[in-house]
Amino acid sequence: MLELMLCSMLTILPDYLYRRYAQGKRLGHEINFFSVWFELRWGIVMCLMLTVGLITVVFYNHPTTRNVTAFFRTVPIVPETIGRVSEIFLPGTSRVEKGQPIFRLDSAKQEAAVETARKQIAEIDAQTEVAKSDLAAADAQIVQAQSALQQAIDELETKVELNRRGADIVARREIERLENVVAGRRGAVDAATASRQAVQTKLTSLLPAQKASAEAALAQAQVDLDKTVIRAGVTGRVEQFALQVGDLVNPMARPAGVLIPEVGRPALFAGFGQVEAQVVKVGMVAEASCVSQPWTVIPMVVTNVQDFIASGQFRGGEQLIDAQNVQRPGTVLVTLEPLYEGGLDNVVPGSTCFANAYTSNHEAIASGKLSTGKALALHVVDAVGLVHAMLLRIEVLILPIQLLVFGGGH
Repeated sequence: MLELMLCSMLTILPDYLYRRYAQGKRLGHEINFFSVWFELRWGIVMCLMLTVGLITVVFYNHPTTRNVTAFFRTVPIVPETIGRVSEIFLPGTSRVEKGQPIFRLDSAKQEAAVETARKQIAEIDAQTEVAKSDLAAADAQIVQAQSALQQAIDELETKVELNRRGADIVARREIERLENVVAGRRGAVDAATASRQAVQTKLTSLLPAQKASAEAALAQAQVDLDKTVIRAGVTGRVEQFALQVGDLVNPMARPAGVLIPEVGRPALFAGFGQVEAQVVKVGMVAEASCVSQPWTVIPMVVTNVQDFIASGQFRGGEQLIDAQNVQRPGTVLVTLEPLYEGGLDNVVPGSTCFANAYTSNHEAIASGKLSTGKALALHVVDAVGLVHAMLLRIEVLILPIQLLVFGGGH
């Protein structure tokens, strides 16, 4: 309607003024309800053509959309394992900090595993002390075996020397017996040394490895025990939290509630038509208004344009994709952030909004590289954005009345 009124001022009004003052035809006489088409046909036709052209230029170069939402992310509150609730730390819906405990599951099994791992470590420590005593005993056995060996060697050497001086002093049988005794005691020394090496290996390799394994089992058991306390992964607000002690919580089917994370810089997500995909660019100035913040126009800026359209996605399966099954054409997802700090502070997350984006050709015109005709055309394109801005403000003014009065309060 606004475009029609604007175009009529440039077409129908001059045509009427010409008929009235140049041809002398008067409204209500020569120009009446039955002759208005014949008298003003040039102005009416030109008005309709100009209106259609103006609407096309405005809506293409300054796109608008009602598919705008202040999306927010939700995180289900679930444990990593199935369990029954034994303790609740939150009274209900409330704000939580990152790492703050929310509830606890029954941890009897995990506590028993932790205690078992600790007992194993204590047992290995006791075995280490015993091994140290065994090592000392092995050292004593080596000394004892070496002393017995030296005694046998000394006795053998004495008998051999006596036999060398006189063949009849020591019997040959006695010397052979002493040689066997020396060989046996050398074996005893080797056995004592091997026994000490076994104890040393157990003390330096086996027991430390067993202790490390037990400590790893303790760490794993402690991790499992810590998992029974469900904590907030991010700072945010817990909603729909009606958990009771004794409830069974399943990570696959029964979450305990919903955690809504806090966002750093709020933004709106708008879906523009596919025909406007070549127009919407990062850096474009935009304006938005949300139902939760009536009578307010929020200056925005385009910060991201999605490179693909969601309706074209598919998941590989056993059936071929038929393009006619895509019933609704998708939109180009655009991220809008407030141009000024705090622009979306009063907008409730999840609000329904509508937005306009405005094309600016100022840099191209100021560069001086365009012809006069093209520069003038771009000036016109930028100027008609004012029409869309006026339409947005009219809609902002009447939206609360439309919803509350004519929409039954919804």
